[in-house]
Amino acid sequence: MNVVLGLGLFIVGAIIGFFASKMLSSSAQETQKLAAKASQSESELAQYKLDVAEHLESSAKLLEQMNNTCQTAMSQMAQSTQLLQQATPENIENMPFFSKETQEQLAQTVNLRHKKDLRQNDETVSEPPLDYSGAPSGLFDDKKHSVTNSTSTS
Repeated sequence: MNVVLGLGLFIVGAIIGFFASKMLSSSAQETQKLAAKASQSESELAQYKLDVAEHLESSAKLLEQMNNTCQTAMSQMAQSTQLLQQATPENIENMPFFSKETQEQLAQTVNLRHKKDLRQNDETVSEPPLDYSGAPSGLFDDKKHSVTNSTSTS
């Protein structure tokens, strides 16, 4: 009877051990899955922090460039304002609209267009231009035309 009792206890222990190992292994697997998810989330958070830091750094550089550009523009505007304030009404009258080179080019162009040697004498013309016709015709004729597409009402 001792052998049967020992054998029974061994079988019952094996069954209990089998189910216990299944439960423990499933909880261990869940624990491993959760640990993997947690480590993945931590790595994603670290990558996100790096991305945000890079974005903020590039934004700071762009803002610095914008500030430098604005400072340059402001100094140019101050110089332009100073130059305009230095100009007096006497200087404005003497100041040419075009540069010296442009004025020379304009003078050459005028000389090329209006050669004094090639100018023809103006003649007085007593005849009307040829594009006028002698007798009125077409739409400009004062004749009354009958309407052919009118409908009669009875």
